[in-house]
Amino acid sequence: MKLPVLNSVFSLFLLLLLSFSCASDLDYDQANNIKLEPIFVANLAYFDVPAHEFVTNDVEQSVIFDVPTVDIFNDGFFRKSLKKVEFFYEMENTINRTYVVNLVFLDRTNQVVHTTNFTVPAYTGLDNKVTKTEIFENTQLDLLKRTTKIAFTLRMLPGAPLNENSSGRLILRSSVTAYLVVE
Repeated sequence: MKLPVLNSVFSLFLLLLLSFSCASDLDYDQANNIKLEPIFVANLAYFDVPAHEFVTNDVEQSVIFDVPTVDIFNDGFFRKSLKKVEFFYEMENTINRTYVVNLVFLDRTNQVVHTTNFTVPAYTGLDNKVTKTEIFENTQLDLLKRTTKIAFTLRMLPGAPLNENSSGRLILRSSVTAYLVVE
């Protein structure tokens, strides 16, 4: 007998509680004011070149050159939303030669938009990593958005001769971090 009375009292209490609950008008126009700030990280370039690959037919190849196409800036949404870019480069050298890395950013008419370079010292038996970070914002970012190709030039400076049996390697790791604002 007590159980049905208890259920009735509980039901009445719940009904009273719900009848005094708050309700407000929802503002769906808030969706128009959303501001998203995604961050994307991607690999830019990577290579791992053993020392013996700098020698062809017993002749040292002191320059390696590559010009990959960069088509990310062709996308209108990406161009409009991009607010900041960071390029990160890490070069590890276990070859007993010094190297200079040149990066030349080119537009669609092959005009230079931006250049950067760094030197990687010869290996001496100790950890030999060189890192560099470049940040593009405002005017520099506007120049970067014109980029369609990046020319990578790796130049080996004079030093102890290399041959087909030379040990060591040159490793480049690079990435790009893009900061967007979507409104």
